[in-house]
Amino acid sequence: MQIGIDFGTSYSAAAAYVQGRLEGIRFGEQSQFRTAVFFPAAVPDPADFYLDAEREREVEEYVRSARAAQRGVSAARQQRRDESEDRSGRSGSDADGYEPAPRSDADLRAAGIRHVRRNWMERVVRESQGAVVKVNDALFGDEAIDAYINDGMGHLVESPKSMLGYKLLPNARRVILHIASHVLEHIRLSATRQLGAPVRTAILGRPVEFKSAMGAQGTAQALEMLTEAAQSAGFEQIAFLEEPAAAAMHYHTQLSTAECSLIVDVGGGTTDVAFAEVGGGAAAARILGSWGLPRGGTDIDIELSLAAFMPLFGRGHPLIPVHHFREAASVHSPPQQKEFRGHNYRDSPPPFGARLQALQRTGSTSLLNREAERMKIALGQVSSDRVDLDFIEDGLMADIDRRHRDQAYADFLDRLSALLRRVHTEIDAVPDSIFLTGGSSRAPLIREAVAREFPGIRLVIGDASLGVVSGLAVAAKQWQL
Repeated sequence: MQIGIDFGTSYSAAAAYVQGRLEGIRFGEQSQFRTAVFFPAAVPDPADFYLDAEREREVEEYVRSARAAQRGVSAARQQRRDESEDRSGRSGSDADGYEPAPRSDADLRAAGIRHVRRNWMERVVRESQGAVVKVNDALFGDEAIDAYINDGMGHLVESPKSMLGYKLLPNARRVILHIASHVLEHIRLSATRQLGAPVRTAILGRPVEFKSAMGAQGTAQALEMLTEAAQSAGFEQIAFLEEPAAAAMHYHTQLSTAECSLIVDVGGGTTDVAFAEVGGGAAAARILGSWGLPRGGTDIDIELSLAAFMPLFGRGHPLIPVHHFREAASVHSPPQQKEFRGHNYRDSPPPFGARLQALQRTGSTSLLNREAERMKIALGQVSSDRVDLDFIEDGLMADIDRRHRDQAYADFLDRLSALLRRVHTEIDAVPDSIFLTGGSSRAPLIREAVAREFPGIRLVIGDASLGVVSGLAVAAKQWQL
């Protein structure tokens, strides 16, 4: 059984053709899931602790050390009393004014057991965090983020796809591969259960250009890592198809007459464009060219957070470095999140120091990013809104309006317009239609920008969430791997 997989930056989905009918894979009650994974850490049960021979030796060593320290303290106090007596000629008194009574053997042993138990619990947590986690232990999507926010004991990775194209140290590469493998295995097992047949082959969507600081080398690395992750997830054969080409294949199936169409796929992490001949009696769409922009909806989320939320945390204050706020907003980048949580804000000016410390708490940056994403969507329909940030500080509110929205979109829209102008020049033709898909294509500002660069061209609004994965399912039906 072959399936199509849209392994997205923000959301992932899968679909297959079964007896000539498109069937989307369900993940619980949803047709897609947020590309986030949470691995719960094992929380040791103190009732599992017992004193075996080795731990008994640890307790005895603690008691011996405590007795020696107690004798040392008593000897030092006695020396100070003797020195005081020599100087005054009078009977010495305790120079510190108070000497606590020596702890009994029973007290020392009880303290020793507590010490050994605490070390055991910390060791169990460390070992569970370093162990290989089975897919059944992992949580995915919004459930993963909720568990991380509410539990805190574990590891959350959002948007592992966004890291595939960057230069990675060996340990970071292993972690990202591990996460991507779990996402793909979750998809494969969900499809196997739903379709009632083993799923071992897949067509994976890929952007024209991955997010990367290494150019073409980053895209090559990302494809290599995705191949390795898919194999680890149990896929025996895979192939890649550029996401706008997949969307073109989906649009192709809806047309009875042939036309030339510009396919614009605005996703969470990347924006991809293809020029294609679609429709008519051809077996498949014919791709005439493709272009990519490594920017998408998550970049807009970050900018909205910086514009609307971060001034409440001190953005703009001369004593707080400006890059700290981008680190806090970049929830899709584990290295930047680690950097943010490592900063010391105890001496930062009020009220910003306390707020930044609250933002460093487990799950707080994820909650703030959720609010930024929610407001990005809402400001397409309303002119202003108020966001309750009581998870940071009681009564803290953020008033957001379309000035913040426009500021958040500005850089992305400039880049999108530049890409579309380049496409317009290079195709040297007038498309019959523009097919718009991808999760971020719902935004009115993006639709207006596309229409502005291609005035008078018919704009076809595709399924924002499932346009790409539907085309990948078409490819899975047609291709023989």
